[in-house]
Amino acid sequence: MKKFLLLLFAMVALNLQAKVDQKFYIFLCFGQSNMEGAARPEQVDKENVDPRLQLMAAVDNPALGRKMGEWSTAVPPLCRPGTGLTPADYFGREMLKHLPSDVKIGIIHVAIGGIDIRGFMPDSVADYVKRAPGWMMGMLREYNNNPYERLITLAKKAQKDGVIKGILLHQGETNSGDPRWAGWVNDVYTNILKDLKLKAKNVPLLAGEAVHENRGGVCAGMNPAVNDLYKTIPTAHAVSSKGITCAADHLHFDAAGYRELGRRYAYVMLPLMGVKVDPKDETHDPESVGEGFGTTASTVVPAAEWPKVDEKGRATFVLPKSSNAKEMILDICNKKYPMKRAFDGSWRVTTDPLVVGFHYYFVEADGFRSIDPNSDAFYGCGRIAGGIEIPEKPEVAAYYSYNMNIPHGQVRECYYHSGIEQGPRRCFVYTPAEYDQNPTKRYPVLYLQHGMGEDERGWHQQGHMAFIMDNAIAEGRAVPMIVVMDYGNCGYSFGAKRGESMQDFGASFTPIMLTEIIPYIDKTFRTLADRDHRAMAGLSWGGHETFQTALPNLDKFSYLGAFSGAIFGINEQSIDKIYNGVFSDPEAFNQKVHAFFMSMGSEENFPCKNISEMLNKRGIKNIYYESPGTHHEWLTWRRSLNEFIPLLFK
Repeated sequence: MKKFLLLLFAMVALNLQAKVDQKFYIFLCFGQSNMEGAARPEQVDKENVDPRLQLMAAVDNPALGRKMGEWSTAVPPLCRPGTGLTPADYFGREMLKHLPSDVKIGIIHVAIGGIDIRGFMPDSVADYVKRAPGWMMGMLREYNNNPYERLITLAKKAQKDGVIKGILLHQGETNSGDPRWAGWVNDVYTNILKDLKLKAKNVPLLAGEAVHENRGGVCAGMNPAVNDLYKTIPTAHAVSSKGITCAADHLHFDAAGYRELGRRYAYVMLPLMGVKVDPKDETHDPESVGEGFGTTASTVVPAAEWPKVDEKGRATFVLPKSSNAKEMILDICNKKYPMKRAFDGSWRVTTDPLVVGFHYYFVEADGFRSIDPNSDAFYGCGRIAGGIEIPEKPEVAAYYSYNMNIPHGQVRECYYHSGIEQGPRRCFVYTPAEYDQNPTKRYPVLYLQHGMGEDERGWHQQGHMAFIMDNAIAEGRAVPMIVVMDYGNCGYSFGAKRGESMQDFGASFTPIMLTEIIPYIDKTFRTLADRDHRAMAGLSWGGHETFQTALPNLDKFSYLGAFSGAIFGINEQSIDKIYNGVFSDPEAFNQKVHAFFMSMGSEENFPCKNISEMLNKRGIKNIYYESPGTHHEWLTWRRSLNEFIPLLFK
């Protein structure tokens, strides 16, 4: 009979042990207001909570159908009715992202705003409750005036279901500056291990920093003690709050801050469980941190932080919260990047390495294309677009960068009436630094055209034309000159107008140039109004317009430049016939044209080099330049302008 009873007891014990799910990982969370949660949970926090994330309620919550001591899906609030988002919420969610699909996470959560660490010490809690402030009494009563006992009681019950893997603490603001704090935390930790029959090596303690000093944390002075806790408790690990956003009181985190702090608890815990993670992986929330993603791009609007560009040329974009959008896509450099929603509802993505230079980009919200509100506005691709500059090394970019040590010219916005178009037109005019200091001096003029889908702003904004001119003139590489940038009537993409042929596209610009723009400039500015002091150049379609306008009118121009611009229809058979036979007499052409310049990027598939060689073979003198490593882009054209202007008016 005795043997039978022993066998029966053994079988019962084995059966009870078998009920413990070894893949149900339980974490005890305790502390004061930042563990309790001081930020209101937002809708995104309540949606799509994985049922594998469970909460054993420490108090009843009738509104959510929760009863103390029972498991339920961990939808916030986790602590008590009326409390907020906590680090535990997103600690659990982040843990599940990196753990096998058959693993569950259980949270036991006991926290009281403003509580001293001694409120969790078994030998001190009774005395602490007697002298606790009146506003805390109701919260203490929720835990029967013994929050430590409630934590242990629930933990013992939870041990029948799963395995306790760690303890999360966020407390210290109340004890800020007290040198005894670490010892008291050690007492609480030791008692938890003893009462639950746990070993420290298997159950680490994770302690979070208060709001960091770089966010103006009023209790940031406590953080050195948090980071030194391991000296008292070898199995303690600090969780950094550096860069995490906070509420206006600089004492509590905001909702985005709690999400990020919770994730950081997970990033500390996972490696302790043998799971390798990268805290800067694709799930990281940069808007809550603002670190590790490089430098804010030069093309943002004032006060904007994103996008940022890292040392590898990758750009990280963060778009403001858009609760209605179901999909956001970044479209840059002819590649579309699906964006991911961050915890605060914002959207983010990091690109592949981008080539140096300026790039247009767009964002698409459920298929609707628009500009990133963080970006300055640039006219390109036939519409207002966002833009980002991937910087070159400063010494390489010096020729198109601002130099505080040299004189600077002015770019003037000018309007005039067009009789041809029966309306106003606008141009931008660069005058060299000396223009206003020499009221009798007259200057040569370069007419500089933009490309297809752009307008008269392009060379000034995207091309940094003024800095290129200032630097070249200051160095003596170029003579002082006026530069005129007018609209080329090609500010949309070819094909946008029904029935328009290639011959018609932008063709209306030439008569305006010859009969209205040049007379207006010569009348308004002190120009040298003759062909020997007049040049024309353009990029892409603006290069084509240069050929269309200047080659048949060499009585008005003596310098020509085309950057990624081609002469259409030229070949060995047609070379003597195009443009009224301008190339049929090489000697006459070479006498009239003082500099004939063509260029393109080495990565472009344009015939510029072949045309240059054909013209050379025909006896037409020209200068060919190839920008190394660049495509059909502004960096090609900046370099081309920098190579072209030293050839002018000398």
